[in-house]
Amino acid sequence: MTEQPPPAEYRIEDLAHLSGATVRTIRAYQDRGLLPRPERRGRANVYGEPHLTRLRQIAGLLDRGYTLASIKELLQAWDAGLDLGGVLGLVAEIDGPWTDEEPSRLSRTELDAAFGGTSDETAIAEAVALGVLERVPGRDDEFLVPSPQELAVAAELHSAGVPLRAISGHLREVRGQVEHIAARFLDFTTEHVFQPFLDHPPTGAEAAEAAALVRRLRPLAQQTIDAELARAMRTLATRYLRHHLSDTRPAQTQKPTEGAATVQPVSGPRPETDPAAVSEEVLLPADAVRAVRALVGPENAAAFIAAAAHREVQARTMDALAAGGSRPAPAGGTGPASAGGSRPAPAGAAAGTAGGRRADGLSAEEDGRGHPDGRP
Repeated sequence: MTEQPPPAEYRIEDLAHLSGATVRTIRAYQDRGLLPRPERRGRANVYGEPHLTRLRQIAGLLDRGYTLASIKELLQAWDAGLDLGGVLGLVAEIDGPWTDEEPSRLSRTELDAAFGGTSDETAIAEAVALGVLERVPGRDDEFLVPSPQELAVAAELHSAGVPLRAISGHLREVRGQVEHIAARFLDFTTEHVFQPFLDHPPTGAEAAEAAALVRRLRPLAQQTIDAELARAMRTLATRYLRHHLSDTRPAQTQKPTEGAATVQPVSGPRPETDPAAVSEEVLLPADAVRAVRALVGPENAAAFIAAAAHREVQARTMDALAAGGSRPAPAGGTGPASAGGSRPAPAGAAAGTAGGRRADGLSAEEDGRGHPDGRP
């Protein structure tokens, strides 16, 4: 009978050398529950082959693009005896790219040329902070561009005369609103599609089914945003164009359209240079305009509407003053504007990007080199 060799035993330094991880990374994995605790012998910690195998599994999954949070779920499923085939497929589907766009590399010379040929260190630092550019280690004259389309939009806006600082501020605002929309879409699909898979560890078949659903639903968010953005831009751009064309047309060529009335100020005389004395075309319901014309005649319709609006404003102002006369004014100000209350902020205005600790790997303090697996 062949005698079996004793099981291999390692100190933490030996385990780090064999696995390619650092001692600090191994300890961080233990704290996160990714790696079993070692056997304690006196004052020494002893590791075995299961620890080395687990570290190699983690390294392999990191190389495939999985986050530490996803790896922990996979390892827990494996330890529970579940089939990892379906679970791996689900995690790969969720962690996979959500766009077909491929990153590119750009030299410093090409970057400067795209933005007018001048170098702006402050703008570059801002682009790196926003993730529009990523520095390539050891190459000061080269950048990784995660989204070439986004950089091309910025270059086009700049060539049209938009300052770089304004472009960065606009991107921050848009990103906060888009992240709010993404969170709402995830809440919506979780409630109506994925809830049956969340109340227990999924079997291999359930994980495969959920992965197929993710694959089907992945393009829907982008398609919805594309359609709604096109609709909103069409509506608002048309409204803006009409408004500005109306402002720039000569006064003698402007004629009230059906359903519109040119409102003249009805209070005391004003200097001709006072902007408030200039007439303004206001769109009103066509039925209302016809009713006023029938009541007072077409030649008096505009004056009647202006007088009615003026009287209503005065009445509301007097009501607000009377209502607020017996108590202190609200903290936000005085007068009718304060009495009417404040408007709620738009739904996406307060949304912002989540900062702080990385959710998908170890922090720089944990592994000493800033890489989740302890490697450069």
